[in-house]
Amino acid sequence: MKIAIVTGASSGMGRQFVLQIDKGNDLDEIWVVARRRERLLELTELCRAKIRPIALDLADTVASVNSLRETLAGEKPDVKILVNASGFGKYGTYKDLTDKEICEMIDVNDKAMVLVTYAALEYMQRGARIITLGSGSSFQPLPEFNMYASTKAFVLHFCRALNVELKGRGISVTCVCPGY
Repeated sequence: MKIAIVTGASSGMGRQFVLQIDKGNDLDEIWVVARRRERLLELTELCRAKIRPIALDLADTVASVNSLRETLAGEKPDVKILVNASGFGKYGTYKDLTDKEICEMIDVNDKAMVLVTYAALEYMQRGARIITLGSGSSFQPLPEFNMYASTKAFVLHFCRALNVELKGRGISVTCVCPGY
């Protein structure tokens, strides 16, 4: 079974990736991952490919990724495309953000992205693609948006290094860095 996995699929860029992947690829299923199951179910009416909604809160990183790993192990799909589009940012200086907000931003933007990628890699073959949403903010420090920009700097460097590591396997890694 040939699949794509898209995190952050319930809205924004993640949702748009699902719609575009559906138009241009011959896949058996698109696995859509996000917190809001009802938003994921909406995609079943918009796509020609079979949509498999997987409601997970990636802020609960370890439990969510373990659940995804179990699903992957049970199905053993051929993952053709992985899109890491989940993430969020909060404005504020070091004194404005709570410890919870800081940890959740790191957990979703960085930890979950890495662990989802590593889980999917076990099921990816030559020609597969990993697309991860970074940010234009990853290229410079941004006062009052420091924590988000820092998480996206991690994303950018992780993707660049992973792309080199996976060249021998024929798997490409792209970090998309949109601006405002």
